[in-house]
Amino acid sequence: MDRMITVGLDGSPESRAAAEWAAREAALRQVPVRLLHVWQPVPEPVAQAPLLGAETLQHWTERIPREAAEGLRRRHPGVEVTIEQRAGTSADALVDGARDAELLVLGSRALSGLAGFLVGSVGQSVVAHAEVPVVLVRAGEQAADEHVMDPAGIPSAATGFRPVVMGLDTDSPDETVITFAFEEARRRRTALTVVQGWNLPPYYVYSLAAGVDPREDAVREQAAALTEALLPWREKYPDVEVTERSRLGSPADHLIDAARYASLVVVGRRIRRNPFGVHIGAVAHAVMHHATAPVAVVAHR
Repeated sequence: MDRMITVGLDGSPESRAAAEWAAREAALRQVPVRLLHVWQPVPEPVAQAPLLGAETLQHWTERIPREAAEGLRRRHPGVEVTIEQRAGTSADALVDGARDAELLVLGSRALSGLAGFLVGSVGQSVVAHAEVPVVLVRAGEQAADEHVMDPAGIPSAATGFRPVVMGLDTDSPDETVITFAFEEARRRRTALTVVQGWNLPPYYVYSLAAGVDPREDAVREQAAALTEALLPWREKYPDVEVTERSRLGSPADHLIDAARYASLVVVGRRIRRNPFGVHIGAVAHAVMHHATAPVAVVAHR
């Protein structure tokens, strides 16, 4: 795998925001950015139509990545930017094109009101199939959005990063996901907030009927499990400040809430190979659609 970040680019506002995020991430990692532009060939009769034509089609398909690359080079002079164009189905081309990258970045479109963000069928398919981490960036994302306010309460990219947030299931903690989150926090020189959501066991109702409330014991047990799971990582990354949040309730809800104050949210996706296809997972799916910060979905076995 080459050390590079690949961005899916189609000229939309969300893909341009993704490219900007990728350039900032590339500067932190000191790696190049590759703009991957996927286009679908039109049927020959349409391509030869007077209003389109083969030359016009080629002009527009080349113009989108060229202008995006020129803009990134001006705004991020220390980052190497390359272009690759592929023809075919968008999801398949993006998954295949990211195999030799260490990170794939895609855009997501904001919805009106409180609905959240739209991760279209292409984005969902890519997340479900890619085996490299996929970062989803909402349209309009700015560098200042990932930093704390300046002393005057004004958004600024000159201040420190907001914390990185990671969702962790202590029943099945995965090294790949945890390492990714700690590395991202260390690159940003910021804290890592680890969120664990859990529900009471089924026997809770029977305990209440017997006059026993097991909630306090459950709270202590879950918090202790989270502390134990993170202990080796605290020792491995002594320079990363870690905050633990073990809360009763939906893991997705707690992560979405924490995302409001995060520079990046990290969730895992288990790689499953079965006859019924792939699966993103309920928590990752909810966070992808509703977290306001960029979301990194890290596949693990």
